[in-house]
Amino acid sequence: MDKDPFKEYIKQSEPNKRDKGYVWHTAIGLQAVDGLKTSKYLIDTAIKNIEGDISIDEAQELLNTYYEENPKADTEDRTEEADKVAVRIAKILSEKAFSFTPNEYISIHKKLFAGIYGHAGKLRDYNITKKEWVLNGATVLYGSASELRATLDYDFAEEKKFSYKNLSMEEIIHHLAIFISRLWQIHVFGEGNTRTTAVFFIKYLRTLGFDVTNDIFAENAWYFRNALVRANYNDLKNGVHETTEYLELFLRNLLLDEKNELHNRSMHISGKFKETDFESAKVDIENAEEDIESQKADIRNKLLAFSDMISEKTINHTFELFSKCGKEEYFGRTIVEDITGLKSTRASELIKLLVDSKVIVSVTGHGKGKYRFQL
Repeated sequence: MDKDPFKEYIKQSEPNKRDKGYVWHTAIGLQAVDGLKTSKYLIDTAIKNIEGDISIDEAQELLNTYYEENPKADTEDRTEEADKVAVRIAKILSEKAFSFTPNEYISIHKKLFAGIYGHAGKLRDYNITKKEWVLNGATVLYGSASELRATLDYDFAEEKKFSYKNLSMEEIIHHLAIFISRLWQIHVFGEGNTRTTAVFFIKYLRTLGFDVTNDIFAENAWYFRNALVRANYNDLKNGVHETTEYLELFLRNLLLDEKNELHNRSMHISGKFKETDFESAKVDIENAEEDIESQKADIRNKLLAFSDMISEKTINHTFELFSKCGKEEYFGRTIVEDITGLKSTRASELIKLLVDSKVIVSVTGHGKGKYRFQL
């Protein structure tokens, strides 16, 4: 988030403006976990709320009216979703009410995504995989659809009976990292798990006496997600072990105001991004990974906006195709078959779906039936 105006409010001594600046800064920053960006209109509206000109409810109403009157204001990067979820996060973080229960967790998802996802507040009924940049294209093993509620209830019950008494801060942070990484790993929802988990976690930390009114979540949302991924992935034959070390660095910055460097490249399982001799190369790596994930998020959002019945397997086939062809290369049905392993009929169906959902467009000058990604 370049030149974020909310940073100045966080530094203020006036508690009301400082707290509002924090919730808006966090709410907007968290959209980065799905590669989304908010609009200038939202930022202007948020500042009015911070300055006391309008309430959070009035800010939400203004935003809803804005998109009703400007239906084309939502560009292909899903700005409307980012804006609406951001204002909802700000509202939830502004509220004092909270209960440490699975129903609260599910309720937060519903509040954030109602009218955006058809499955808002509903547990997924299908198994999922997600290719991760930080895992070199591999996936975390997420919770089984048939066991989601039981697993969720168990994790909450275990945390509720856990005692933090007489623990050092190192031990507290380690335990919190394990708890939140396990909660996230269940991945009870089809979409929106990380944003829901982050909001719930912030509310929970407050009940434990932590202030968490800094910019760590806002500035490092993508790092937070990748740290959750690394806390839930093993590839023992290649010497990769699940670890909460990265998540703990994040939490130490969040809870203890430490200044540990948080770089996504340091978590990549290949290790090839850990060391580099040139600062410009570091910047290129960071920007490249964020761009790729943003494009993948765009693909996923377009598909789910077209139909919330699209399977995770179809989304993964689309990611495979995008990973091989990118935005510039054109392709036809045969290439789709080769990359995805689909038979002719299914490959044609996938192409039709991607055209209808505006993920790909047809191109001319290269023969009949050629397409490229439109991002």
